[in-house]
Amino acid sequence: MRKIRILGIDPGFAITGYSIIDYIGNRFNLITSGAVTTNAGESFPDRLFKLNNELENIINEYKPDAISVEELFFNNNAKTAINVAQARGVILVVGRRKGVDTYEYTPLQIKQAVVGYGRADKIQVQKMVKTILKVEKLPKLDDTTDSMAAAICHAHSAKFAEKL
Repeated sequence: MRKIRILGIDPGFAITGYSIIDYIGNRFNLITSGAVTTNAGESFPDRLFKLNNELENIINEYKPDAISVEELFFNNNAKTAINVAQARGVILVVGRRKGVDTYEYTPLQIKQAVVGYGRADKIQVQKMVKTILKVEKLPKLDDTTDSMAAAICHAHSAKFAEKL
């Protein structure tokens, strides 16, 4: 049975959730999860630089086969959306520079893959992530749980099936 290690990422510039999940056959194993956080008092370039360095360290340590990144969900705050888009750019470049195939999924695709319903609410997604990964409790940060959902989505995606 082939194992694939997936780095799931929920992008942000204040908090970027990440998780490493092994997918073996149809079983999941959560290896680690956490968040890269930056301080509001830091300059924006310094925040992006920290995100870059932390992600490189995660990739170097866990050596994922693929990266699954949530696409930008545009909210009403254009400044926040632009900053998150810049953080996503850092994430995509790090993946390319480290030679890891990177895939992007919309929030709807992630919910569909995890819950079976693209309009599922956060609670439904959290319950399914907990069930799929067989963990007793989820992290406090929603961003980290969202990164787990992104990794699960990739494992269930048609794009992934084609690469096997």
